[in-house]
Amino acid sequence: MTKTLRKSLRKFAIAIPLLALGFYFIPILTTIFIVCGLIDVLRNQRKDLALFSGYFLGNGLFTWLLSPFNLLVDLLCYRNPGVWKLEQFPADYQGEVNEVLDVFKARKDEIIADIDANFGTGRRGMYVYQWYGKHRIDNVAEFNKDFKYIKTIAVSVFRGKESTSWHFGPLRLSLRILYNLLPVKAEVFVECNNARNYWHDNPLYIFDDTLLHRSVNEYDGRRYCVFMDIIRPSPFPGLIAGMLAVVSVSVERINSMFYKNWKMIGSSKPKKVETT
Repeated sequence: MTKTLRKSLRKFAIAIPLLALGFYFIPILTTIFIVCGLIDVLRNQRKDLALFSGYFLGNGLFTWLLSPFNLLVDLLCYRNPGVWKLEQFPADYQGEVNEVLDVFKARKDEIIADIDANFGTGRRGMYVYQWYGKHRIDNVAEFNKDFKYIKTIAVSVFRGKESTSWHFGPLRLSLRILYNLLPVKAEVFVECNNARNYWHDNPLYIFDDTLLHRSVNEYDGRRYCVFMDIIRPSPFPGLIAGMLAVVSVSVERINSMFYKNWKMIGSSKPKKVETT
């Protein structure tokens, strides 16, 4: 029996009595969370003990607790394929994404130099221009405005030989957009739904981060990825944006746990900005 299997079995041994208590004292609520959690976790293509253990008893616990809300969001949005292509977005969404990426492409050397000057020798860093609509670093003028659909603009940086574990994001109000600024032909990839996206083959990757995923950098040098969150395409974009604004404070607190191993680079005081 492997160490991972023993750990999973111990977790289930603890969970079963707790689940029994839940069904005894709050049966309807417990049933709702179990059913919603199963619907949610089964969206993943990988279906094994590690998936269910990680979702219900590991770092996916918050994703499970938020599953009724996330499934409600799914009803308010267009179909979610899990992994997206840019052309699947409405034209105005594509326009904002291309606008931001064009800035990163044009000012790549300057931005990377600035990150290197501030990052130091950490393992993982997040150089933040906007975080759920709140403005942080203001040294790129093109990012000092409010976008209609894009709510987070940052650059994630890994040192050499640094990778994440398998994990789930918490909320499905937005989608994650990653763009590798310096792709190299090496074992540097993001993996989701049983498929690896190697950055040297495709530097742009868009996905639903509530699915099980990981980011790997087996290269000796640093990995720099543009890191954006964009609201889900929906017939009701204003409602989705409003819901994200309402929960942004809670999201920030949850993400402080999700990103506890990251060095967050940027001013903590939001700035007044121009609007579009």
